[in-house]
Amino acid sequence: MTTTPNLDHWFDQLPEPALVADVYGDRILAINPRAGQLIGQPCERLLGQRLTLLFRGQRGKLIGITQETLAKGRAWSTELALTSNSDRKIELELSAAALPGPDTPHVLLLMRDRRQLKSLREKHEVNHYHRGGLLEWKRVQQLFRDMEHENQLILHAVGEGIYGVDAEGRTTFANPAAERMLGWRADELMGRVIHRVVHHSHADGSIFPLKDCPIYGAFRDGVVKRVGEDWFWRRDGSGFPVEYTSTPIMDNGHPVGAVVVFKDISQRLEAEKELREALAEVDSLRHRLELENAYLQEELSAEHHFHEIVGKSDAIKSIVRKIGLVAPTDANVLITGESGTGKELIARAIHQASDRRDRPLIRVNCAAIPKDLFESEFFGHIKGAFTGATSDRIGRFELADGGTLFLDEVGEIPLELQGKLLRVLQEQQFERVGENKTRHVNVRVIAATNRDLREEARQKRFREDLYFRLNVFPIESVPLRRRVEDIPLLAQEFLDRACKRFKRPPLQLRISDVEALITYHWPGNVRELENVIERQVITAGKHLKLDLSQDAPQASPHPQITPSPPQISEADRLLTDDDLKALERQNLLRALQQAQGRVFGPEGAAELLGLPPTTLASRLKKLKIDPRLIRMGTGQTEDQP
Repeated sequence: MTTTPNLDHWFDQLPEPALVADVYGDRILAINPRAGQLIGQPCERLLGQRLTLLFRGQRGKLIGITQETLAKGRAWSTELALTSNSDRKIELELSAAALPGPDTPHVLLLMRDRRQLKSLREKHEVNHYHRGGLLEWKRVQQLFRDMEHENQLILHAVGEGIYGVDAEGRTTFANPAAERMLGWRADELMGRVIHRVVHHSHADGSIFPLKDCPIYGAFRDGVVKRVGEDWFWRRDGSGFPVEYTSTPIMDNGHPVGAVVVFKDISQRLEAEKELREALAEVDSLRHRLELENAYLQEELSAEHHFHEIVGKSDAIKSIVRKIGLVAPTDANVLITGESGTGKELIARAIHQASDRRDRPLIRVNCAAIPKDLFESEFFGHIKGAFTGATSDRIGRFELADGGTLFLDEVGEIPLELQGKLLRVLQEQQFERVGENKTRHVNVRVIAATNRDLREEARQKRFREDLYFRLNVFPIESVPLRRRVEDIPLLAQEFLDRACKRFKRPPLQLRISDVEALITYHWPGNVRELENVIERQVITAGKHLKLDLSQDAPQASPHPQITPSPPQISEADRLLTDDDLKALERQNLLRALQQAQGRVFGPEGAAELLGLPPTTLASRLKKLKIDPRLIRMGTGQTEDQP
């Protein structure tokens, strides 16, 4: 016995390799001959050596099993491998037990070669069958036949296609489902390289090299390959999308082939496509509804000057009658008139009286759109169409589909875009910027302008064909000075509304107030009248004291009201249209002179007159007044044309 003196002779007689070690001192205290044979070294040489040298690179696992042994008294593991004298790794089945020691506890290790154990068990089973005689052997044969029969039943019953290939890629079997899906009989596929039959190219027809095929990769690498979407070809030349799993067949640790289970996913892909299209449509509708909601919220929060058409004059009665005639139709309407006369109010009245009232009225202020953004604003754009187009955008025409599009200040549309606008009016179709897809819409167009579009067309500044397309049904929005009988009604309406808005007690107009309002010629029309009333309510006490003189240019550096035209002779003389134009011209010249010829910006003529800059520019152009001459000081005066 090769052991320290305190160990008995029985240790050498153990039928399995064994050793005793001091785990704290990392020393082998005893080792039996079988362990020496397993390691390939004499026992005398191994005594006193470090235990960890036998388990190189496995210190962590060795510590784990020894700690478990000391804690529980015994342990078992198949994770350690012994390093033999020839540096061969011997995989072990290890049993350990704790032994008492004089100073520190010792550990007994019983080591079994797992490969030898497997061989012994196989021999034992063979001997068992031999000892069982012929009946037992027949029973085993019948068991295998039953298993094969059950496998065949399974292969025939499953709905997935299943086929096998050997290490050369040749077909070894195919189940009925594979035959149905591929259009080949199993006997026609046997022995053929199936990749060249059903998997030779991609869905687009491009070649699929055999070396890149995941099915063959399974038995080359010995790893299961799962492919979510690929393409198989049928015997008739048609193809279909598939998902499949290729599982390697192993023999003694070596791959010898693979079993492929595949499924036709045509219906699934079609359902996914329909779902994606449905989701895209839902997303598009959601985006459109969001835009419509944002637009309608903007409209609701905006301060509209009119809530209904107020008036009893013949001019108003004529407008109301025309609205009643054209609203039920889909005819395009062109509303003309000066700024502040209520052109948008007429457009809203037409829309509300039409069959499109349940769809939105989308308003576009053409004067407020930068020239290079007109097309995107009208027709929308796709992501990446131009710098800054970070997402798809729906245009105003698409947003107004089924409803009404109100083009305010239509005369401001650039000439180069008018042709595209004409096409939409004629054909009700367009393309988004950057997109080739033609979109169809059903939109009614109502346009408004304070320009003379007929004259603009004659001057080649507006397309004549577009003018006639818009001017199917013209409506003139009459200026306030031509319907003075409506002024008291409008003034009281604005007065009541302003009192509610500014939380003031109700106020009433006096006869003198009405007379003052009627004698004023209102170049800013109804918008100007509303502004005057609101201003008077803000400054009023318990009673309204209407005083238009306080808004004269002499009294304020930023006038909102132009004073009433002076009486030329007798007090009751009526002013002709030429007189009014002359007075308006003189007033505009005074404003330009005070602003030193500037129309736009702070302290400009438009701000002094309380008019939109585009409106003032249009009036100056109409009256042939050139602000540059005043800036240059060349002497265009009030008396010069």
